[in-house]
Amino acid sequence: MTDFMLLKGFEVELFTGTFAGKNVGVATAITEDLSDFVKEPDQRNLEYITVPDQRYAVLKHALLLPRQKLRKWLDYKKLTILPGSTLSLGNTKIFERSDLENSYHSFIEKNYGTNVVTASIHINLGIENLSLLFSALRLVRCEASLFLALSASSPFLEGTATGVHSQRWVQFPKTPPNVPMFLDHTHYVKWVEEQLGQGKMQNERHLWTSVRPNGPDRPHILNRLELRICDLVGSVDLLLAITALLELRIINLQNNVKKYDPIEASSKTQQELALMADENDLIAAKSSLNANLSHWKNGKQINCRDWIKELLLDVTPLAKELNMFELLQPIESVLVNGNQSMIWLDSYSKGVSIQSLLQNGISEMEQEETNFLQMKSTY
Repeated sequence: MTDFMLLKGFEVELFTGTFAGKNVGVATAITEDLSDFVKEPDQRNLEYITVPDQRYAVLKHALLLPRQKLRKWLDYKKLTILPGSTLSLGNTKIFERSDLENSYHSFIEKNYGTNVVTASIHINLGIENLSLLFSALRLVRCEASLFLALSASSPFLEGTATGVHSQRWVQFPKTPPNVPMFLDHTHYVKWVEEQLGQGKMQNERHLWTSVRPNGPDRPHILNRLELRICDLVGSVDLLLAITALLELRIINLQNNVKKYDPIEASSKTQQELALMADENDLIAAKSSLNANLSHWKNGKQINCRDWIKELLLDVTPLAKELNMFELLQPIESVLVNGNQSMIWLDSYSKGVSIQSLLQNGISEMEQEETNFLQMKSTY
């Protein structure tokens, strides 16, 4: 099975704070003690990166083990890992710098402030064939809103409900604001060099969009697709389900480019596709699974839940062939019960406080790690 599958790796951003759900920044101290973690510009969150692997069982270990290590460190400080992708009970007026000497961090603080202080999941899939990579980028960009809808977990900011399901994606500064649907590697390199020359990007990393190409020497040497739109997914099983759906879409694309590459299969122009994808992302950020989106094939309206069901139906034969069908099951649960934001907002509307919701989320994340440890001990 693994012969058909892609390498997969994750960049996981997490908030730290009290057991009452208040954000507390300790990233500088953590990164001095734990080599697995790296600082973000604001020290209330930090990041770890998993080693790429094809196997989902290995990926589950890679995602949970750093969380366990971090939790042990935090326990000594009477702190914990917080669920959600925004400063739910945190102060958005103050930027808590993690590295005063970092000039790029200075630029971020000055230009974006706490709009960038979020937690998310970046999913990387290894694709070394550049033609396939840019086809995959086009497909995934046109469907990125669906992955945001499955992962949405940021309905709160600074102690209030914002009225949207992914406050993170609403507030995060997409940069540059207008990114084309890249036709090929040459188009991408030329565009990046133009943005750098015009000062619209500070460096090659300063491309903050729903999905982007990545590699050891951007923009010239690329070897993976990076989906950046997802909110923090506390459940590792759901994260692996989302990743499996993404991988299956790309394998289907590889098997039939004319059917799945929007440039080949859509009635819309390159410019229309880019605009439609960006609009879908914002609509999904506001109402996630309840959103009415524009399908990339023809621009017709389609409910987000129904579109995800279409994708699941489309990938099911391949999923069964690759023994991946069971991996997708957590998505079915989200379609029935709602994503994290929808579940939280339903309880919030019935009088449950944000603090209580965060405390329950803290317990659920910790319980997943405990279950994992118990499962390991039975091997």
